Amino acid sequence: METRKIPGTDLNLSVIAFGSFASGNGWAPSERKSAIEAIRASYQLGVTTFDTAPIYGLGDTETILGEALSCFPRDKVQILTKFGLRWIYAKGKLFRTVVDWQGRNVDIYRYAGKESVIEECENSLRRLQTDYIDLYQLHWPDETTPFEETFEAVDRLVQQGKVRYVGVSNVSPEQMDQIRELFPFVSLQMPYNMIDRTIEKDVVDYCIDNKKAILAYRPLEAGLLSGKVHPDDVYPKNDMRNVNPHFTPENIKKTNVFLEELKPLASEKKVTLAQLALRWTADRPGITAILAGAQNSAQAIENAKAANIRLSKKDMDYMNSALLKLHL
Repeated sequence: METRKIPGTDLNLSVIAFGSFASGNGWAPSERKSAIEAIRASYQLGVTTFDTAPIYGLGDTETILGEALSCFPRDKVQILTKFGLRWIYAKGKLFRTVVDWQGRNVDIYRYAGKESVIEECENSLRRLQTDYIDLYQLHWPDETTPFEETFEAVDRLVQQGKVRYVGVSNVSPEQMDQIRELFPFVSLQMPYNMIDRTIEKDVVDYCIDNKKAILAYRPLEAGLLSGKVHPDDVYPKNDMRNVNPHFTPENIKKTNVFLEELKPLASEKKVTLAQLALRWTADRPGITAILAGAQNSAQAIENAKAANIRLSKKDMDYMNSALLKLHL
């Protein structure tokens, strides 16, 4: 597995990292089993970087990741998690309301007060069955708490050895300027894929110029770039795809037309469309690792094998030319 180093650290991330986003909690036994198998299958194929967050599954996803990784040497994996989204306290700013596995509405708040950050870290360490976090990331900025207070707490965690390095997520270049005056963060996590290239406007250049790693999440745009999504697909009530503009019937049709153009290249490389999309993202300027999710071991294996694909300049030019025709 290809690895890439986060500048200024000794963290070498697998270029294909495991992203453990989950939209709800209350995993059924079969789902937990599949999730654990997916994580372990990823490791067996060289994936060493695993990204999660307390909000995924309302704590349950961290617990699953901790269980899955407990049988591997701790120094052979990088555990990445986040802080700053709370559902226990009604503090900060309301982020969104989700429906839990019992059908109850749960309000999620952006909140990164000092004591809250410290408490979140302790909870994550317990759920993940570890005594340190390799990369601890601010999940979303909290407008109600000064960055000074948030990163004072983070600094304490680093001094205590509970956190090795610190990253940020979903922040602007202006906010990164404010944060780096306070604390030497090393990475930024943002959505990035073939049909969501927003960060190319200013974020990519900022990170390259300031030697910050970029961890790309949603590299398959919630599965849309797999070629397996249809305009008449129906999703559960709480599924984020219901409010994702890329998932309107019209945009699904347009994306599928684009993916048809990639099929000859995928066939030539003997890979799937999803693998081709993952490798394209990994090969874009400034990208250190891509966070690919998997619900079962088959998907995990497919994702991990995308690291073995080699795309020439001619291949990339062909894909980019096809993208120019896509207007979403």
